[in-house]
This record gives sequence, C-alpha cells and structure tokens, in this order.
Amino acid sequence: MSEKTIQVNLSPERKPKPESNQLGFGKIFTDHMFVMDYTEGKGWHDPRVVPYQPLTLDPASMIFHYGQTVFEGLKAYLTNDNRILLFRPERNMQRLNRSNDRLCIPNIDEELALEALKKLILVDKEWIPTAEGTSLYIRPFIIATEPFLGVHASNSYQFIIILSPVGSYYKEGIQPVKILVESDYVRAVAGGTGEAKTAGNYASSLKAQEVASQKEYSQVLWLDGLEKKYIEEVGSMNVFFKIDGEVVTPALNGSILEGVTRNSVIHLLKHWGVPVSERKISMQEVYDAYKAGKLEEAFGTGTAAVISPVGEFFWKDEKLVINEGKTGEISKRLYQTITGIQNGTEQDPFDWVVEVHQEAVAK
Repeated sequence: MSEKTIQVNLSPERKPKPESNQLGFGKIFTDHMFVMDYTEGKGWHDPRVVPYQPLTLDPASMIFHYGQTVFEGLKAYLTNDNRILLFRPERNMQRLNRSNDRLCIPNIDEELALEALKKLILVDKEWIPTAEGTSLYIRPFIIATEPFLGVHASNSYQFIIILSPVGSYYKEGIQPVKILVESDYVRAVAGGTGEAKTAGNYASSLKAQEVASQKEYSQVLWLDGLEKKYIEEVGSMNVFFKIDGEVVTPALNGSILEGVTRNSVIHLLKHWGVPVSERKISMQEVYDAYKAGKLEEAFGTGTAAVISPVGEFFWKDEKLVINEGKTGEISKRLYQTITGIQNGTEQDPFDWVVEVHQEAVAK
C-alpha cells in the first residue's frame, strides 16, 4: 500500500500551541491522529489522518474486558537546521509486530505504518517543540474493537497514532533518581507478556509504584517473578550497572522488554570499547559490589527519559548511595551522545536517524 492511499482530512480548527515550560509529559496532544481499521476477512484497511477526536466504541468492545492491546513509543526531533528526525523507528514497528504476535493481533504492514507516521508528523509538524530537552512524542497503539463478551482474539481492531509535544519525562531531568527495590510485587514472568509492550504490564506495576511514591522514591527496581532474586527492569525502563569498569545489563529472558534505547546503549558501549555484558545479575551481586566500593554507576534506559541515572537504591532497609548521588561519566556520555544523534548535533555512525522529508501534505 503506497503513501498516496493514506487519506488526509485536516481539522478546520487548530489548538493553541503550548509554551515549552508548560509541556510536561503526555498531557497535551496535537490537532490530528492516524487511524486504520482491521476487519476479519478484509484485513487492515482505510488508513487515514483525521482531526484528533474521541473514539466511539461499543461498551462490549473486547479491549475493555480482556485487555487485548499493544502500543509503542518513539519521538520526533527538530534540528537546528529545521530537519525532522526519527530515531530508529523501524525497530519500534518491528517490536510492535512482536507484541502483536504475543497478543494474537494481526500484524501491521511496517512500511505502511512508517509512512503513516511520517505523514501525520508532517501534518502536525508545527507542534514539534524546539527548546532543549523537548521533542514530539509518538504513541502508536492497537485496540480490539469487536463487541463480544467471550474470551478469544477479536475479529476487529483499530490501529491509531497520536502525537504529544513533551518536555523531560522526569521532573528531575538528567539528575539521578532514587529507586526502591521491589520485593513483594512482580512485573512479569517468562512465558507471560513481559517481553510484549502491552497495557496490562503497566497496570500491574501501579501498586508497587504507588508504594514507592509514598516513600518518596521515583520508581521501583523489579526482580524476577520466580525467585525474586535477579534484576529485570527499573520502572518502565531497562537497567544497567557499571561494576568495576564493566557495564552489565540483565539478559533478555522472555519477561524483559527489548528496549530500542537499551540496544542503542549496548552498541555505543561496544563502539567505545567499554566492556559490556548481558547476563543474569542478582540484587545481592549489586549489593556486594556496592559494599566493596565497585558499584560505580547505575542507570535506566528508555524512549521517554533516554538515560535516567540512579543515585540511590533502597533494599532491605538500607540505602545504597551510588557515586555520591551524582550522575556518572558513562551515564552523562550516553545521554549526550544519544540525544545529540537524535537532535542531529552529533555524528550518527550507525545510520540510526531517519529524516522525515517535508514534502507538501495533501489537503
């Protein structure tokens, strides 16, 4: 399906653009959205850009009752010379289809999805913020729409993309955050849906996050669901530790989401000649390294925050203050390099960025 088949219906009214210091994260949305439908026997059809609007769904739509949904998250950036850049968007669409497979949702045409994404960005390109640390957050998602109260895969879906101009994900910005090690609740187990980007994973994390917030911690560190011993993720991010000169991150095991930023960090570290390994790592190993003075840095990685340094872990009634609560050199270098590549101010030796060419948009 070619880009010409994507219909564009422009909104007759445009919303006022917010000031950069009013953005926050995920609270403001642009004038348009992309929608495409799926019907059993017909497949995906009717791709269109339309004015941003509420969805009209039957109360019996299966998304409400059985949670059959997947989503993605990526960003668009405006460079100093007015180019629009995406960061490794093809990997997001590949992961969306992996999530689709796990949730029994029909695969999308990844090439068409990227064309639709670019078309939508061009329609709303004036919404891309220009202040440092800001970007246009992109949320593609798929929901089951068949009205049926029975447990099976839906026969109809909608694929939707919405856009949101955003500032920093954490109010602390690149400053180190405090993390509570979660020993009671579980995010996911191998064989479950942990490696898919689906809503239920995040809903099940809310209680632990509530407890962490009450104790004035920004996020939780998730341990494995079987032994509650091995580290998996931090909040909704992948996690890395620098121990005695080596950077270690938990190996993908079926319950850990394969992050695009995680993959990028591993590539960069290898490119720089920094020792990096993917393996099982226990909280006890991290604690022992801390006591031995060998835990040099810890940081989370994800699309929203890019790099989120960890200044403190709280585990078994003990505070583990890392690098005197300051941002480490590796964390800082990774953040500056990745955001520099994303913003077009750093060289891109891996051809990660994709330019959205600003051709005219059909009326």
